[in-house]
Amino acid sequence: MSNATALQTLTGHYALDPAHSRLGFVARHAMVTKVRGSFRDVDGKGYFDAADPSQSWLEVTIGAASVDTGNEMRDGHLRTNDFFDPENHPEIRFRSTDVEQVDGSTYRVTGDLAIKGVTKPVTVDLELAGPAVDPWGNTRIGLEGSVTVNRRDWGINWNAALDAGGVLVSEKVVLEFDVAAVRQADQAA
Repeated sequence: MSNATALQTLTGHYALDPAHSRLGFVARHAMVTKVRGSFRDVDGKGYFDAADPSQSWLEVTIGAASVDTGNEMRDGHLRTNDFFDPENHPEIRFRSTDVEQVDGSTYRVTGDLAIKGVTKPVTVDLELAGPAVDPWGNTRIGLEGSVTVNRRDWGINWNAALDAGGVLVSEKVVLEFDVAAVRQADQAA
């Protein structure tokens, strides 16, 4: 089967597989090291149209309180109003507004990212992997990519100055996407 034929067979609805997906971030800490984090509570769905990618769409919802950097004290701070404020803004949401094919396996997805009540556009190139059929007969695809954003654009402004200069937390944050999606039974778009 040619790559074009394989892509044609992928058209359909998909659900994010949270057990095999990672939506995360990387931020520089104290100007010297990187801290990685992710979210444990993620849900998403979408439609992929191989023949006309502009008809494709993606929606993702993240539980803001599920942030996990592997450090309870830091995670507690990330759950305050200084950062994600899940008490007042329990969800982080992404909804695509445009999908275009860049090359044979790369798709440029533009959409609205809402964090802490602020919605801003974001564009990320996602590399499509697959398809693969799992042992239960499910068709799976993978999407992987990253984009750098400025957290202050979403009102996440907290920081602390360092004695030697610089700040404790970088303004620029890399958002990382490593997503597994499972094709759903056919349904209306």
